[in-house]
Amino acid sequence: MSHLQQNIHAIIRPGEEQGYFAECMEISVVTQGLTLDEVSKNLSEAVSLHLEDADATEFGLVAQPSLAVTFELQPEYA
Repeated sequence: MSHLQQNIHAIIRPGEEQGYFAECMEISVVTQGLTLDEVSKNLSEAVSLHLEDADATEFGLVAQPSLAVTFELQPEYA
């Protein structure tokens, strides 16, 4: 039996012009938002919808995986 992952990993990055975008590594989910709160909410909702009628084990995931999020932010230089 193969090992099932507990977490779905996602990265949130600043958008090109404004806001943020998020992308999951294990499943094909991408979303965006104007604020970190909005993109986080959108990401959680998009992952839930993506897995709603699916068998998580098809993606190598446990039945109810957690969402592990990494924020990738560039510091402002003077």
